[in-house]
Amino acid sequence: MTRRPLARYALRAVSLASALGLWQLLTSLDVDLWLRFSQFPTVTDVARAFADRVSGADYWTDLTDSLTRILTGFALAAVLGVATGVLVARSRLAEDLLGPVLEVVRPIPAIALVPVAILLFPSNEQGIVFITCTAAFFPVLVSTRHAVRALTPVWEEAVRTLGGGRLRILGSVVLPGALPGIFGGLSVGIGVSWICVISAEMISGQYGVGYRTWQDYTVVNYPGVFVGMVTIGLLGWVTSTAVELLGRRLTRWLPRTSYVPGGRARTPVPRLAAPVAVKAEGNPENQPEAQHQGHDEREQGARDEHLV
Repeated sequence: MTRRPLARYALRAVSLASALGLWQLLTSLDVDLWLRFSQFPTVTDVARAFADRVSGADYWTDLTDSLTRILTGFALAAVLGVATGVLVARSRLAEDLLGPVLEVVRPIPAIALVPVAILLFPSNEQGIVFITCTAAFFPVLVSTRHAVRALTPVWEEAVRTLGGGRLRILGSVVLPGALPGIFGGLSVGIGVSWICVISAEMISGQYGVGYRTWQDYTVVNYPGVFVGMVTIGLLGWVTSTAVELLGRRLTRWLPRTSYVPGGRARTPVPRLAAPVAVKAEGNPENQPEAQHQGHDEREQGARDEHLV
């Protein structure tokens, strides 16, 4: 049985409140068993620091800079990743030319490209956008490539039979068919982008949430550090939800299945006795056989009673 939306939201709120309550309890009591919660700020300390930070102009400047970097880099990665993924999946020549280079560069962490970005680009802003774009590019590329290759060739052959060309196939078969896989890569890419943009801001940024979080750490302002962490979490959640909602809207034509936690499909058990009886009654030739089966069942029941 599925829960109502209001009950689900209430359950999520209870889960979040329980986590915050446990955090407040462990830090206020200075619990030091194996993890040293005495070094952590309490929830109330973080809330006060968050209120002070929000009231200042620097917080919103950092927020705007980080969002501008992440959206710019992610948009470039989405366009380049989808185009390259389709090209590599559809063309053997492109796969032979670009495939080896991409597979060699793909395992390199994007944050390790910070020295390369400093050397290549004249400003730190462009370097941070480059790192963000690189981080999201490869998840989008890989998911697009696999989604395009997984398409059934029957659809393409049908379009060709109706006289459609390459552009028609690309717009009517390839991109719509690969759209669910593409948005799977975009959902992963937006999360990886946040990780790398915050790290890049910590290393070479001048403004941004990552830069401010690192500055608070250097001056031992731990409530400020947690303010940055909470801000990063909220921003990542909002952007990931936006990508997911956009994906659902663009793939409304897909069949949806309702998720029932712990639910099991009930398979009806066929009853064979009734059809046999009806068949025996409807066909006179089978009546002796049915009577013989009933006689055997009565004898089996009598033997069971004798054993009891």
